[in-house]
Amino acid sequence: MNLYLLAAAAGEAAPENKFGFVEAMKEGGPVAWSILTVMVIMSVGSFYIMFTKLFEQNKIMKQYNTVQNQFWRAASLKEGATKLDKDSAWRQLADDAVKAQEDHGKMTDSLESHDYMHGSLQRSEDSINAVLAGGLPFLATVGATAPFVGLLGTVIGIYRALINIGIAGSASIDKVAGPVGEALIMTAIGLLVAVPAVLAFNWLQSRNRRIAAMLNSFSTDLLAYMNSNGAVKPAVVSAPAAKPAAKPAAAPAAKS
Repeated sequence: MNLYLLAAAAGEAAPENKFGFVEAMKEGGPVAWSILTVMVIMSVGSFYIMFTKLFEQNKIMKQYNTVQNQFWRAASLKEGATKLDKDSAWRQLADDAVKAQEDHGKMTDSLESHDYMHGSLQRSEDSINAVLAGGLPFLATVGATAPFVGLLGTVIGIYRALINIGIAGSASIDKVAGPVGEALIMTAIGLLVAVPAVLAFNWLQSRNRRIAAMLNSFSTDLLAYMNSNGAVKPAVVSAPAAKPAAKPAAAPAAKS
């Protein structure tokens, strides 16, 4: 009986934890909820851009194998373009090269015609790179501003907590540490939103630079092909040669 009474007394004496994420948001009021909503939008937008751009980059890199293995085996640019996927970056470059080649014959100045073909392919490259870079500024913005948005929530949370402590007239450590600790949750959320965005931005940027180098290489090869009337083109990736069939063993000589 005594043990039961002691356990009950200890349970009554145990402090109740009134702090946590929900309590911090209630303490922050509408401003804290608004800041949290902004950071949720930032996080969802960052992951959406990251996965869509990753899928787009992987598609372009895989299509480059078709360019190397099939496009340069064709007898002409038009025929090679038909072997590329429609609405792909490589098909766009090939189609622009075909159009530039057709317009090339209408010009009387050879120097101007060369510059026109080079400029046409460069414009095509720039438009593709612009599409690949779409959305990355949002990642950079999230990575740069999310910590400060979270810090704003922390400052507002600390301000409201200190105001409530002042009204209550108590400045003991248990009255100060809890509300201030709750306010720091917003800073932590801001960092959790910013770090993936910064990592994704740097990673996708490096992959875009690699794709830009591939596009520039393909564009240079197209220009050389057109200016040489098909005489200059990169080495084609050849299929592995088939192994020669084994010769049948010679029949043993008949004994006399």
